[in-house]
Amino acid sequence: MTVKYGKFELPTKIKKDESARRLNHCRFIAEPFEKGFGHTVGNALRRILLTSMEAPAIMSIRIEGVPHEYTAIEGVIEDMTHIVLNFKSALLRKLPTEEEHISREPRVVSKILDVTGDMLDQKSGHYVVTLKDLMGDTDFDIVNPELPLFTVTKPFIKKIDIKIGFGRGYVPSERQMMAEQGVDEIILDAAFSPVRLVNYFVENTRVGQDTDFDRLILDVATDGRVSPEEALSFATQIGIVHFQVFDQLKQHSITFDSDTAEVNTDRDALLAKLALKINEIELSVRSTNCLAGANIETIGELVIMPESEMLKFRNFGKKSLNEIKAKLEEMGLSLGMDLVRFGITRDNVRQLIADYLAQKGAEREV
Repeated sequence: MTVKYGKFELPTKIKKDESARRLNHCRFIAEPFEKGFGHTVGNALRRILLTSMEAPAIMSIRIEGVPHEYTAIEGVIEDMTHIVLNFKSALLRKLPTEEEHISREPRVVSKILDVTGDMLDQKSGHYVVTLKDLMGDTDFDIVNPELPLFTVTKPFIKKIDIKIGFGRGYVPSERQMMAEQGVDEIILDAAFSPVRLVNYFVENTRVGQDTDFDRLILDVATDGRVSPEEALSFATQIGIVHFQVFDQLKQHSITFDSDTAEVNTDRDALLAKLALKINEIELSVRSTNCLAGANIETIGELVIMPESEMLKFRNFGKKSLNEIKAKLEEMGLSLGMDLVRFGITRDNVRQLIADYLAQKGAEREV
């Protein structure tokens, strides 16, 4: 038996706020949600992002002739405790795929580090060993290759073993579980999680004449081992997998009401606003001329454009932007509107407005 439920407002696409874009940081915007669902979805995604993302991290190191971390190394400025802290800051990227059949067991990368007298002379007697000196020939991508590990002051040749594993969250050294551990192997605290920060905000948004639907804004920052887009995609899939287990309790399927007639009515009312010419609304001469110079003739062409792109127009500043935003708000519109649910995109907005005006003209003649 199929049970019919009322319609739920759902986002049709996820937008990225390019004006807030920074290195390894992205702001995602999804709207509209039914009231309350912004917090439901936002909090679930935030918890998964902070606890369940995986990435490689260094689990232990072994330097030939160094028995433990509370010692000094001849010819090296830093003591072993300082070197261990530097290794903890290493960021390595690797997405193990099913096709590669990569084992999840820790992998050991070995390197014979040979710092010669000539290398020291070229660096004024102080050669800084960086992460790429030890990991440059591996199949791991190095996010911070110039990370300094230690400084050598005399010819130095030693074998260095680095054990790398995949995991989740933060695992202190005393909880590292290794099948084979060498006597002089130094275990590190491992920060596997590549997600640094997740914040979410819920704002009101408009659907038709109702203004109490949810807009979800999700800020995601990573350390570069995965991108914010990858992290959000992985978190979504992890959430879906966990919800699927409850599907075995299903007794009835459900479907949802369609609001085709309502959408068509709203679409006509919306098109009436979008078809207005720029010179039909009360804007300053400067703002009107700026829009004319950008070849924007109607409200429809204006509202579908994001703020960040508007500010690129010649002679267009914050004052004009605020004036336009205030005028659109009076009309129940805004910049950067997602009108896909009405079948309106940047590619077809001009043609749809022309068709709408032609249809209305024909109806008046009749």
